[in-house]
Amino acid sequence: MTIAKQPDRSRSRRRLLQSAGILGAMAATFPAWADPFVDLDLPGGPDRRELTTAFPQKGPMILQRTRPPLLETPREVFDRGVFTPNDQFFVRWHWAVIPTEVDVAKFKLTVRGHVNQVLSLSLAELLAMPRVELVAVNQCSGNSRGLFQPRVSGGQWENGAMGNARWTGFRLRDLLDRAGVKAGAVAVRFNGLDEPVVDGAPDFMKSLDIDHARSGEVMLAYLMNGEQLPLLNGFPLRLIVPGWYSTYWVKMLNDIEVLDAPDENYWMKTAYRIPDTPQASVKPGETGFKTVPINRMVPRSFFTNVRDATTVKPGAAVPLRGIAFGGDCGVSEVELSTNSGESWQKTALGKDEGSYSFRQWSTTVTAPRTGTLALQLRCTNTKGEVQPAEPNWNGGGFMRNVIERVQLKIA
Repeated sequence: MTIAKQPDRSRSRRRLLQSAGILGAMAATFPAWADPFVDLDLPGGPDRRELTTAFPQKGPMILQRTRPPLLETPREVFDRGVFTPNDQFFVRWHWAVIPTEVDVAKFKLTVRGHVNQVLSLSLAELLAMPRVELVAVNQCSGNSRGLFQPRVSGGQWENGAMGNARWTGFRLRDLLDRAGVKAGAVAVRFNGLDEPVVDGAPDFMKSLDIDHARSGEVMLAYLMNGEQLPLLNGFPLRLIVPGWYSTYWVKMLNDIEVLDAPDENYWMKTAYRIPDTPQASVKPGETGFKTVPINRMVPRSFFTNVRDATTVKPGAAVPLRGIAFGGDCGVSEVELSTNSGESWQKTALGKDEGSYSFRQWSTTVTAPRTGTLALQLRCTNTKGEVQPAEPNWNGGGFMRNVIERVQLKIA
């Protein structure tokens, strides 16, 4: 059975698991899509961009695009804690043809290709697999693209195309072991229920090399922060690739194919590729450089309680706080500078929820009597990688992680 109408807020938050079974059905209906793109004016911040509450199972979100849906998390959400609430977790789809409902009684996940046994498993069978949990940041590779100079095309995100959640599900390795991966397998490809808008357009698929897929950290999630996945965030199953950009976190996952040759599909061979250079950076207009598929994330840190033009009193004690993450590993330290980077002071770190999680930081500084208070912030991860002082640039607007800067007013 499917539900034809948009569920109310209480129903949409019901858990996928009820006692020993699963929900009989779950569905959500989108509002009628509008065709025009939102005209974003960046740099400028979310105060200059439209907020929407029109999407099912979503609270106030910055509207990037309606077709396909691109919804950005407002900055103030990140100031409330390290876990991003499901109803304000960012949304990014590549194609506009997304199922408006999913019949969980009929849903099947297929595992096929270079395996000993083709699998077609129901949600009930998948929920019976050994359960694991992992806290991990999900970040769009184009997060902060709207801040690139010179400007580049694509979704003009500020810093809200990211979120952190506790994911519950099962290991991909356990599923592959159940199918029996044959010798000679080189990659595993993932596909979801979304479809191209027009015939001949490339179906959205991503792949991981076989060793990565079988690492034991890659998982399939059916719960997000203890609740069923929102439809827009991939219900009923989503691939979780901790430490890697969200292009690999395939939503509404229903097909897994083990390959015995490198994946040549468009989304691996052509799209989401970065310069094979330090920081994935090249000069605007530069050509002829080697590219590789985008992969692991890099360290970042953010102010969450202040921004440019925040006003503080002369000589006042100014509490500062924010979040940081190490990319594909943990946070070692978060440092603040009040003198243009000449010296740095360590901040206090909050609870460690795991190597792939956001981590809160906090400190207090004293405002000068006049002028402005210029602040810089940087994260160092447990591999010793530090946010760079200068921004990178590439034509895709990928992997921005320059030192964060804000300037407070004294008044």
